[in-house]
Amino acid sequence: MMSDTKPGLSCAKQRPLPSSSISFGMTLVMAIACGAAAANIYYNQPMLGIMEAAFPGRVTVIGLMPTATQLGFAAGLLLLVPLGDRFDRRRLILIQLAALTLSLAAAALAPDAWSLVVASALVGGTSSVAQQIVPFAAELAEPRRRGATIGIVMSGLLCGILLGRVLAGAVGDHYGWRAMFWLGLLLAVAVGLLLAAVLPRSRPKTQENYGALLKSLAILWREEPKLRRATIIQGCLFGSFSALWTILALQLDVRYHLSAEIAGLFGIVGAVGVLVAPMAGKIADRRGPHTVIGLGSVIMLTSWVVFEVWGMIAGLIVGVILLDFGEQGALVSNQHVIYALRPEARNRLNTIFMGGMFVGGAVGSAGASLAWQFAGWVAVCIFGAALVAIALGLHTCASVAEKRVS
Repeated sequence: MMSDTKPGLSCAKQRPLPSSSISFGMTLVMAIACGAAAANIYYNQPMLGIMEAAFPGRVTVIGLMPTATQLGFAAGLLLLVPLGDRFDRRRLILIQLAALTLSLAAAALAPDAWSLVVASALVGGTSSVAQQIVPFAAELAEPRRRGATIGIVMSGLLCGILLGRVLAGAVGDHYGWRAMFWLGLLLAVAVGLLLAAVLPRSRPKTQENYGALLKSLAILWREEPKLRRATIIQGCLFGSFSALWTILALQLDVRYHLSAEIAGLFGIVGAVGVLVAPMAGKIADRRGPHTVIGLGSVIMLTSWVVFEVWGMIAGLIVGVILLDFGEQGALVSNQHVIYALRPEARNRLNTIFMGGMFVGGAVGSAGASLAWQFAGWVAVCIFGAALVAIALGLHTCASVAEKRVS
């Protein structure tokens, strides 16, 4: 008798595991862990000048650190995160956090610039543990509360992204760059102990071998149009988000003559928008995620109008809050969509989705830099708004098409 299981994917799809409840305390711990892990990717950015001074004549090599970290993170997404569908997620998370502490120790003890670059790539790869935690939270949450749970956990992750630079800049200035990596190690150990205390074990969702897991990424992309659409939309929105944060320090210097340290403090301003964003998850649970994706896109588009029209520091502050709130709301809702597709493949869905999102972020950063060189802040605002307009157009067309079908 022929099976109706799709090629390259587990037959577990026919027998999804029931969701279990997740307490607010466990959700909060998972959010903190996500933030602590994601922050490691951005620690080196505000400390590049300090590290260049520590290794005279190695400016070019040190300049490779952010790229090495990002490439390491991308490799972790591709090669490590899919394992969460094959093995106990609790065990994988704890093992990866242990590997992260070793990578941070290697960075703190690096004797030369090239060793530091290699250690940075390892830090990036092991920091992808954050993307093991998010689908685990989605699995543990009851379906009616899944959006709210993802919203809280993703708020922690984005706070880590925004505040990691602020923390590293302050610690690096006062205590040196090695101290920041030691502090990151202590944070990784602390969240590892917390997670060991609260996380339950999980059963594997598939028995496929490693090669089949990686092959199934292409199958999922081909067979799930909602996954493709959510990934492309979020890639555009995160590209717009990255465009602002790539150029903000330059705009503050040129227009307002403010230091890079002040630019870093805008991460705290952005966190205000992120902390409010769990409301988006609750709205997605009640009204459906598609409404929130459209609303988040409109809010982000409004933020770019504010950036261009309101030429004061207050305008930048309001715009940053709106941009981060809209991006987070859309992100949580797009994840709500993809995690409902195939419960047995949530880690692989997350690999594809987050991989596309960070590709969009890289495109946004590169495009914003070119726009800044071409015509300054006005061109950056047009570019950032155009990316959001593309996402909003795709979302609107898809929503209209679905209404016609229904």
